[in-house]
Amino acid sequence: MTRGIGDTTELIRAMFDRVSQGRADCPYYAKTELLADYLQKNLPDFRIHKITQRPEVWEAELIYDFTWNIIQQDWLKDVCEKNKWSHKNSPIIWRELLDRGGKGLLLGGYNEFLEHAQLYYDVTSSMTTELMMVIAQENLGAHIQKEQEEEGLKTCINPLQVWITSASAPACYNLIPILTSGEVFGMHTEISITLFDNKQAEEYLKSLVMETQDLASPVLRSVSICTKVEEAFCQAHVIVVLDDSTDKEVFTLEDCLRSRVPLCRLYGYLIEKNAHESVRVIVGGKTFVNLKTVLLMRYAPRIAHNIIAVALGVEGEAKAILARKLKTTPSYIKDVIIWGNISGNNYVDLRKTRVYRYESAIWGPLHYSRPLLNLIFDSEWIKREFVATLKNLTATGRQFGGILAAHSIATTLKYWYHGSPPGEIVSLGILSEGQFGIPKGIVFSMPVKFENGTWVVLTDLKDTEISEQIMTRMTSDLIQEKLVALGDKIHFQPYQSAAYFLNQIPQTTFEKPQSLEFLNDRVCSVAQAEVQWYSHSSLQPQPPRLVILSTQPLRL
Repeated sequence: MTRGIGDTTELIRAMFDRVSQGRADCPYYAKTELLADYLQKNLPDFRIHKITQRPEVWEAELIYDFTWNIIQQDWLKDVCEKNKWSHKNSPIIWRELLDRGGKGLLLGGYNEFLEHAQLYYDVTSSMTTELMMVIAQENLGAHIQKEQEEEGLKTCINPLQVWITSASAPACYNLIPILTSGEVFGMHTEISITLFDNKQAEEYLKSLVMETQDLASPVLRSVSICTKVEEAFCQAHVIVVLDDSTDKEVFTLEDCLRSRVPLCRLYGYLIEKNAHESVRVIVGGKTFVNLKTVLLMRYAPRIAHNIIAVALGVEGEAKAILARKLKTTPSYIKDVIIWGNISGNNYVDLRKTRVYRYESAIWGPLHYSRPLLNLIFDSEWIKREFVATLKNLTATGRQFGGILAAHSIATTLKYWYHGSPPGEIVSLGILSEGQFGIPKGIVFSMPVKFENGTWVVLTDLKDTEISEQIMTRMTSDLIQEKLVALGDKIHFQPYQSAAYFLNQIPQTTFEKPQSLEFLNDRVCSVAQAEVQWYSHSSLQPQPPRLVILSTQPLRL
């Protein structure tokens, strides 16, 4: 870098390893940036132009007299191979003469850049580590704010494209008014809704379009129908995947699992081909939610990090039953954790659950809360009536209806875009990366929080350990579902008999109130005997279950 050369430009590109929280901040880049600002301020021919991009692509770029590049570890190997460099640590910095072209000149890492500035300009940086961290956080905040402003400007010109699959499902009818209310994406974000379904549902969809237009929503730019597969998800920003209807006859659980694959493979291909590069996919419904989510990730690997499964419906069911017992409002109950298979083997964990504004001898301000397990003294109610109530919901077919499914999806989308309430635990089905001892490669519901347009797994929660036996049972079913669906395993085999777990639960679950967990056991041997073929137009019977916490029955 030579002072006084006015016809060349120098560039610093910074990109960082993506951490589990989804944030891209680097204190070393902060220190380098501050030094570059100082050089620009004190050298008349030293020009800087800053560009920020998404953290997973480029966190920031500084342009001035030569070209320097700082990139993340994921790109390091490719860059070194292309330029025949040898460098193992991130960041890596090189120089290019933009007006002349040619291969860049490797400088080295962060320390080499500081030495270069001191050698040529007699300038160095004495920034403390604490200040580096502060500036790094400021950089991240500025990047997020700029990105949000740019997205807001884009939506003024191009509305947010929202696609809903299986749009003839009841959940879609209940979801549309929520989306068009402005509560999910904001009153300043216009949306265009596309209802995607098969040709047989076209007449119903036309009536749904007219009813949606009658809402005269100020945020609704347009609503349309798509029944052509090749046009599905065109430039979609948000895709809501609902339970698909089918007229195919299935007689076994294995057939049910394998029947999910063709549609997920098709959706994955179309999403990769037609959807926007930053598309967000949210999977809801009653059946095989985790399986459908992991299949979509398999067949749409480019956007796998933006595919999630909704677990708030199970939370809502548990909160409502607990609220009726405590004679309070379900919304006053917070931090119910759903572990495992959203529509199968799962735990409803109440160890972190708290109740706000509870009418008792102890009162406090609005933010005052009490542990739920300290307010329910009747363990027999939990073991008997609580279970019976959930079984009754299953028997009457009122469990997880269209209203609850729609509200759960809309709330999850709202959190995804605007963040979840501070301090509140949210359950979400995501691809496991080994958190909490969960095997990698399966979609598992676990506690998270939403912030900055993504989610953060709450791995620092205390007293949330799950026994190895119970964890193995939940993960075993999820792994087997995936293997059977993909044809790598012929038969689905339950980890243990239902009777075994029913005998074990009173001793292991209710002995210590502070470690209360509820097992939702889909007994496959029983379910297989009850699976009959169901058509979309027929009533769908509820198979019997031996359960402690029942969520969704096995159904298509």
